Amino acid sequence: MPHTDPTDMDPKLGAPLQPHVIVLFGASGDLARRKLIPGLFHLEAAGLLPECRIVGTSLDDMDTEGFREVARGALDEFARHPVTDEAWTAFANSLSFTPTSGGANGLAKAVAAAEADLGAEPRRLHYLSVPPKSALAVVKMLGEADLVERSRIIMEKPFGIDLRSSQELNAALHETFAEEQIFRIDHFLGKEAALNILAFRFANGLFEPIWNREHIDHVQIDVPETLAVGPRAPFYETTGAYRDMVVTHLFQVLAFMAMEPPTALEPRAITEEKNKVFRSLSPIQPSDAVRGQYAGYLDEPGVAPHSDVETFIALKCGIDNWRWAGVPFYLRTGKRMAEGARIISIAFREPPRSMFPPGSGIGAHGPDHLTFDLADASRLSLSFYGKRPGTGLKLDKQSLQFSLHEGSDVLEAYERLIHDAMSGDRTLFTSAEGIERLWGLSAPLLADPPPVRPYAPGSWGPNAIHQLVAPFVWRLPFERAWRQA
Repeated sequence: MPHTDPTDMDPKLGAPLQPHVIVLFGASGDLARRKLIPGLFHLEAAGLLPECRIVGTSLDDMDTEGFREVARGALDEFARHPVTDEAWTAFANSLSFTPTSGGANGLAKAVAAAEADLGAEPRRLHYLSVPPKSALAVVKMLGEADLVERSRIIMEKPFGIDLRSSQELNAALHETFAEEQIFRIDHFLGKEAALNILAFRFANGLFEPIWNREHIDHVQIDVPETLAVGPRAPFYETTGAYRDMVVTHLFQVLAFMAMEPPTALEPRAITEEKNKVFRSLSPIQPSDAVRGQYAGYLDEPGVAPHSDVETFIALKCGIDNWRWAGVPFYLRTGKRMAEGARIISIAFREPPRSMFPPGSGIGAHGPDHLTFDLADASRLSLSFYGKRPGTGLKLDKQSLQFSLHEGSDVLEAYERLIHDAMSGDRTLFTSAEGIERLWGLSAPLLADPPPVRPYAPGSWGPNAIHQLVAPFVWRLPFERAWRQA
């Protein structure tokens, strides 16, 4: 049976963080170098880390001094701010290393030494920056090393590739850790702009009353990427765009956009409302999806010669509840597309009858839209019809655009999520119930996927996407560019 820590059941959010030992698995890997080590350094420099020690471990045969050299190189290449000698010395003194080859005993000794350095009984945070096939072996090692008590564990996607594998994964995890201790990370939701969805929806009397089927016509969530699959091809061959992006990212964004007001602004209530959205989602049918593969994918190293793995997916889905009945949600993501973006676009219903004469311009540019840009720029736009200056009554589409200026001290996604996990705040993390429900809804599509259609690199995907979204049109590419602040 897993250990259940009562402090994980109802964390006191906003309370000072307890001292921590952070165990970083895959400490010399790409994610650790690009995001995790610089993120931990920035948290410490910003005064947001409690007193802590960081124990790195990986397959590399090196010692603590070697790990400190790796960390310094990561900061020199990827840190967002200059690294002063004083800040580096303080951070380096918190680092130690033990090779994974030392097994559970070696790991236990390294953590015990770090804890002794801190004194008392610090909390433990285990970050699994390891390949999916290695995750359960790490969990087993943590159990054998007796490092489950007072601990939380952060896991990277994928969380299975279908319902059965996700259930097996969760069952195996729960043999060692209680669900309250497991934090399944989705870095999309760690961005400042994602949290602004909650603020915009529930803090403003202007929009909360119209956030329903009576006023919203349809919704688009669009996450195109310009990058090719590249070195991730072997991983991509086992997943594809739907498993890699839709279940773990786009559906999570959809839940934030569509959820009911939580009973309180606290993790348990927000997670429950997200899960209610997932319970109300209709199963994803093959006829409501378009799969694509960019030309040249088959030439990528590690790709099977006749692979039918999709590098692009677009789908239509619906939420069968009182608020959203009849409102279609369109999701799209893919590699090697024309632009990189992360957009939520909400189309409002047009007035039931127009008082404006033919030729006035009303209706010529589609419905009014509220658009969230979830990329690093963090912007939103509200479009509407207004009178064109001059004689007569001619209407043009106009827009209000807001740039949510982020200072240099705003946390990056991984920094925020690490801090939240240390705090016990599960708001931005996915649950076992939610992820299993989404895989269950995906079963019809995964069992009988439509054929992959070719699309040109630098395009917006296969032509069939236009039939999928008809009678509407895709909001990307935008007819007008975002204004520069």
